[in-house]
Amino acid sequence: MATRTLWIGTYPPAGIGTPPGRGEGIYRVDLDPVSGVLSTPWRVVETPAPSFVVRRPDGTVLYAADESEAGLVAAFRVHDERLEPLGTASSGGAHPCHLLLDGDRLYAANYGDGALGVLSLAADGTFVADEPQVLHHTGSGPDADRQEGPHAHFVALAPGGHVLAVDLGTDEVRRYRRTPAGLAPAGVAATLPAGTGPRHLVLGRGFAYLTGELDSTVHVLRWDAATDTGVLVQTLPAPGAAEEPGVAGGDARVAGSPAPSHLALDGRELVVGVRGVGALSRFAVADDGLLTHVADQPLPTGTPRHHAVVDGWTVVAEQVPGAVTALARSGRVVSSRALPSAACVLPDGGDPR
Repeated sequence: MATRTLWIGTYPPAGIGTPPGRGEGIYRVDLDPVSGVLSTPWRVVETPAPSFVVRRPDGTVLYAADESEAGLVAAFRVHDERLEPLGTASSGGAHPCHLLLDGDRLYAANYGDGALGVLSLAADGTFVADEPQVLHHTGSGPDADRQEGPHAHFVALAPGGHVLAVDLGTDEVRRYRRTPAGLAPAGVAATLPAGTGPRHLVLGRGFAYLTGELDSTVHVLRWDAATDTGVLVQTLPAPGAAEEPGVAGGDARVAGSPAPSHLALDGRELVVGVRGVGALSRFAVADDGLLTHVADQPLPTGTPRHHAVVDGWTVVAEQVPGAVTALARSGRVVSSRALPSAACVLPDGGDPR
């Protein structure tokens, strides 16, 4: 059976915001779908802070967010084992951290100022213009350090056809209507408890599952596809979180405390990356959509920023000090390869959301 190609986005090894040129770029790793063994990673192209990457469904063009103050998105033509630069365009804000392809549009969530950028794409995948449509948002939360303003962290397509932006700064999931001219604000799809700091979400079986980075939680929202509105029905503390009165899951801002990151569905289980405790946490998804904690699976380096389920293996981008790791569903570490400041895993022909 042929190997699966994985594209790995990275941060500058010295940390977010440091000067480029110290090893960051887009890497490639091959996964053996039978054994779960990963090949030695190699850097395909050097580009600054490509913390999130997506690829066109036809596999011809790959896009990378440049998570810097300047806020850029880079496009690359895919040539087997080579990436050809096709140019850059503004992400519409500062520090873009997530991208979503939607036909001839590319959405960019800009963490720095909370703006959502809408980039138009030509038929060949190149950018139509340097400047995107920019949708600004207002609001704040109770955490003075992290919620002084909006911080868009994730973009998703909802079952009802709307575009959703998860805002860590305002404790909201913002909703946008797709129009021929771009996107139009359509209110708030869901509001989380104050101080949640929503980060990522995944939709499935009539529910949305969402991580709270600031209060160390996992939330379940019953989803109405007719209106694309979510209602909170369950909140669980992230593994390792010390429950305190009035604070579900404790305070993730303390160094070493749990800070949930990405989450993905693996059949009837939800897999959540938990930084601080350095593990993947698995939850069983019941018929009614509610979660039950099943197991915590330790990781070699302990900073799971992003992961993807590929051919039954969970492949994790471990940011600090940097590795890409493949685990069996049982939690057994099958393979782990050093890779500087790994930030995102994109399976060839897959979806890294």
